[in-house]
Amino acid sequence: MSGAQLPVYSVSQVNGYLKELVDSDPLLRGLLVRGEVSNYKCYTSGHHYFSLKDEQGSIRCVMFRGDAARLRFRPANGMSVIAYGRVAVYPRDGQYQLYCTQLMEDGRGALDRAFEELKKKLEAQGLFDSDKKKTLPAYPQRIALVTSPAGAAVRDMIRILRQRWPMTQVLVVPVRVQGEGAAEEIAAAIDQVNHCRDIDLIITGRGGGSREDLWAFNEEPVAWAIAQSNIPVISAVGHEPDVTISDYVADVRASTPSNAAELAVPDARQEQQRLDGLTARLTKAMESQVQQSRRELLRLQQSRVLRNPVAVVDDQRMRLDGIQHRLALALERTLRQGRVELAGLAGGLDAMSPLKVLGRGYAIAKYQNRAVTTVHQVSAGDAVDVMVADGVLHCRVEEKEEQQWR
Repeated sequence: MSGAQLPVYSVSQVNGYLKELVDSDPLLRGLLVRGEVSNYKCYTSGHHYFSLKDEQGSIRCVMFRGDAARLRFRPANGMSVIAYGRVAVYPRDGQYQLYCTQLMEDGRGALDRAFEELKKKLEAQGLFDSDKKKTLPAYPQRIALVTSPAGAAVRDMIRILRQRWPMTQVLVVPVRVQGEGAAEEIAAAIDQVNHCRDIDLIITGRGGGSREDLWAFNEEPVAWAIAQSNIPVISAVGHEPDVTISDYVADVRASTPSNAAELAVPDARQEQQRLDGLTARLTKAMESQVQQSRRELLRLQQSRVLRNPVAVVDDQRMRLDGIQHRLALALERTLRQGRVELAGLAGGLDAMSPLKVLGRGYAIAKYQNRAVTTVHQVSAGDAVDVMVADGVLHCRVEEKEEQQWR
């Protein structure tokens, strides 16, 4: 070395300087980095360590437990992602790395926004209303599978349908389930099935795949075709965590295509067990009824009315005689009481008779056939008839005089 003596720095000083230099750069405090995940590891501490790489280079990354807990997917080697975070130097090793706070599948953000926007739109239009959901038929005779004719999903559905309920006829309506034009093809097939006769149920869906692979079932044409279907529809798209717009619109959502087949038809073995149980209960109930009837018949056979019918008639005759006797006594008692009451009333009426009053020396004066009760009813010279006990006196009023007898 020549010239002035250069200062000597320790490794820690150099690393610290680089850390301060990187930390002071605004660009590195928060940036988005696209790359492919490699060397991914998740430790028991909950921290995630991995690298992001592209064709020319790689960068080490770490995501601490608190941020990793908010992940909506499981990172894996080879997955294309977009990471958000800050670049900083780790002083101990003198290496820089990306401290990630958010991690998204590459391209998923746009799909998520499209999904949520369509979901809100269709929900506002009433396509998700529970009162519009149709009930699945208990024993469908014909089921249409609107799906790809190739692949494991359609084979699994056919196999399970035949195992559980062999009486059901299965119609496969072949469509593309991914790629451009797949949504329109699925919607047209659902509409076509609705114009067929004797189709009791529709299952539409496909096997698992990426978000992009399943996207046809997040398209508006498919949602409207399901909503306008007069035939009940089961949506069976992907695996259990996969949720599509079709799941919200359909009458029933199945977690997988195999689960859709299980929901579509009953299990013949379980139905047979149920029928056997009902048969046993019915047989037991009939046997109990027969035994009850036999006991009743035996009781009737041993009853007095069947052993000696004449005795029952004699009993009724004796009962009738007793009723007649009590009725005659009651009638005689009523008549006797009536006579006594009549005699009392007749005596009272006789005592109040005007003729009885005349017999005691009283008389009744009449003027123009009306009883005279006051001197003001007649005048001097008027002819008055006076009734006595044994006749009538025809008199004339000479004069009248008003008196107060009380």
